[in-house]
Amino acid sequence: MQTASIGLGISFTAGVLSFLSPCVLPLIPSYVSFITGMSLDDVQRSRRAVLVNSLLFVLGFTLVFMALGATATVVGRMFHQQRAWIGRVGGILVIVLGLYLLGVFNIGAFARERRVHVANKRVGYFGTVLVGMAFAAGWTPCIGPILGGVLTYTASSADLNRGLLLLFAYSIGLAIPFLLAALMIERFMAAFTRYRAALKWMSRASGALLVGVGLLMITGSMTVLSTWMQRWTPDALLNRL
Repeated sequence: MQTASIGLGISFTAGVLSFLSPCVLPLIPSYVSFITGMSLDDVQRSRRAVLVNSLLFVLGFTLVFMALGATATVVGRMFHQQRAWIGRVGGILVIVLGLYLLGVFNIGAFARERRVHVANKRVGYFGTVLVGMAFAAGWTPCIGPILGGVLTYTASSADLNRGLLLLFAYSIGLAIPFLLAALMIERFMAAFTRYRAALKWMSRASGALLVGVGLLMITGSMTVLSTWMQRWTPDALLNRL
């Protein structure tokens, strides 16, 4: 298992945790209803329309996230000679974002509302893509700290292909639970009602992940972790990686 594989796993996990954040998860039914133009009762009977619109919504935010990943990578390449210091300074920034999610202190920029509201989405499938792009561009209070951590780690890699893959993995981590929730909206709402009290722990889990990644970046231990995990990986699996 190589360091790149660990980075993809971290980015995917960060995407899942972004979906589970306390101010994204409760609004999933509203987003599903908005992008399909149907009530939740109709959504349950129109799986095809839900799937198509959900995939287009995912496409919208994936395009924005990958563009951000490419930008972060380009910035990292501009300072390639200072790559070690970028990793250390970036690690400190990631730890700060993690501590914010853990509730250690507040950051005013993330506390203010940044959502982009789209009053009417009556431009067909293209409108659904635009809503997905608006979601990615404007939801900083919820996904900003986690996304910022992923982008900082991406900038330290200074590799365009890897940067795009990291943000694609993040997008997939956010997309898969969204698609499942949209296609099974009734079960999602029942589960959300049951486990709503546990949402605060999702934010703390995100914070712990970022603090851990930040420490690895500061100490340059990502490669060490990869080597350690490779030692415990079965040969049959290693041959496939």
